[in-house]
Amino acid sequence: MGSIWETGVTLPEREPLGKDIQTDVCVIGGGMAGILTAYYLQQKGQDVVVLEAGRVGCGQTKNTTAKITAQHALRYGMLLEKIGPHAARQYAEANRQAIDQFEALIGELGIDCGFSRRPAYLYATQDAAPLQQELEAAKKLGFSAAFTQDTELPFPVAGALRFDNQAQFQPLAFLAAVADKLTVYERTMARAVHENRVETDGGTVTAKAVVMATHYPFINVPGYYFLRMHQERSYVLALQGAPVLHGMYLGVEPDGYSFREYDGLLLFGGSQHRTGENSAGGKYRALQDAASQYYPGARVAAQWPAQDCIPLDGIPYIGQYAEDTQSLYVATGFQKWGMTTSMVAAQLLSEELAGKRPPYADVFSPHRFHLAASAKALWADGKQSVKGLARGFLGLPRGLADDLPSGHGGIVEVEGQKVGVYKDDSGEVFVVSAQCPHLGCQLEWNPDERSWDCPCHGSRFDHTGQLLDNPAMEDLDRA
Repeated sequence: MGSIWETGVTLPEREPLGKDIQTDVCVIGGGMAGILTAYYLQQKGQDVVVLEAGRVGCGQTKNTTAKITAQHALRYGMLLEKIGPHAARQYAEANRQAIDQFEALIGELGIDCGFSRRPAYLYATQDAAPLQQELEAAKKLGFSAAFTQDTELPFPVAGALRFDNQAQFQPLAFLAAVADKLTVYERTMARAVHENRVETDGGTVTAKAVVMATHYPFINVPGYYFLRMHQERSYVLALQGAPVLHGMYLGVEPDGYSFREYDGLLLFGGSQHRTGENSAGGKYRALQDAASQYYPGARVAAQWPAQDCIPLDGIPYIGQYAEDTQSLYVATGFQKWGMTTSMVAAQLLSEELAGKRPPYADVFSPHRFHLAASAKALWADGKQSVKGLARGFLGLPRGLADDLPSGHGGIVEVEGQKVGVYKDDSGEVFVVSAQCPHLGCQLEWNPDERSWDCPCHGSRFDHTGQLLDNPAMEDLDRA
C-alpha cells in the first residue's frame, strides 16, 4: 500500500531529456523543494529546467505527513543556546513566512489541496519540563504559543505545547498545480555535474547555475555532506474509523507518535530508526499494535515509510554547495520538516540566484559549522560510518544461502564471497553485492520493506538490487 497522497491525484507524464540543451538554471530533483525553487525562479524571469530521475513527487514528497509547521520539535531552546537569539529569530521567521507563502500561493493559483490552518502540539507523557522550557524560548522568538494539558489524544499527557496558526495540506495535489507550467524532464537521472554542465543518459544541460534538490546530495567532494548528515526512517498508518483530530500532534519522547487528520483518516506515525538499523524488523507491527491499543475499532487503510536527512546541528543546508562551487547550490537536511523547509529553500535560493541575499541566508548557509551544536552528532555519525565500513571487511557472514528461510534476506557466504541474499516466498534466490556503491559500507537487510539499506548514509535498494534512495547513484551488482 502506498501513501494516501497518491490516491486521486494524477500527475501528467513528462518526456525524458533526449538532447543537449541550455538554460539559465537547472534544478536537479522534482520533489517539493525542487519544484518550488523552479517555480519562483521562473516567476523572477529565469529560464528553468527541472531534471527528475523518476516522476515528479515520487520521492520523499509523496511519503510526507504534510504538516506545514514552524514547530520543529524541541528546536528553539536549542537554537537560542547554540547559535544565539539573532540567528534563532531568523530561523523562526523564515519558517513562519514559509507557512504564509504556501497560503498565498495556493490562493493565487486557486489550488484545491485541502490547505487549512491548524494548531500544532508537542506533547510529553512523562516529563513536561522540556516543553515549559521550549515555551519560554518560543515566546522570546515571537510565536503565539501556550502550555496545556488538554489534548485530543487517546492517552493522558504530562503536558503539551501548542503553536497556533500552523497548517496542513495534500502535497501532491499542490505539487501538480505548481509544476504544471514548468519544464520538467522525468526519468532523467543527473549522472554528474561538471561546473555548469549537468550530464544525463539522454543529453547534457548547460546552465548558468545548478540547484541540487535531490533530498541527499550525490556529489561527495567538495561539500562533504556524507560527513554532515545521516538518514532516518519512520512509518505512517492511515487509520479509518479513528476519531477526527483538529490539531496536529508530535511526541517529543523517543517513543512518541505523530498524529494528523486528512479526509476522515487519522495519520498515525512513529517507529523511528536510523536507516540501515532495522535488521530485526517489526516497525509496522509495533505501530499497528499501538493503533489497536489506542483506537481498537480502527482499520489500517494504508501504510508507508518516510526517510529524512538529519544534519549535524539541526539546521538545514541551503545555499552555495561549497565555497569553491560558485554556480552550484544545494537544499538538503530538512529533517522531519520537509514541507515548510522546501518553501524556505525556494524563497532563499530564488532570491540568491536573482542577486539578492535574504537576511536569514547565513543561518542556513552550508558553509557554517556550529561546533557546540554539532559535536555530539558528528561523533555519533562518524562512529556509525566506521562501523558500516568495518562490517564489510571484518564482519563474519551470517549464514549460508541454503539455510536462509523463504521470505527472508541476509548477508551470507556464497562460494567464499560475502554477498546479500534474499529468498522470496517461492524459493527463488536473489544475490547482490553486500557493499553500497556510494562509499562501500556493508548493507543491512530491512525485513519490513524487503530492501537493502546502508547504515552509513542511507542509500537503499530493493531485493533485486535496484536503487531506491540516494546518495548512491547506481544499482547493486547482481549475480
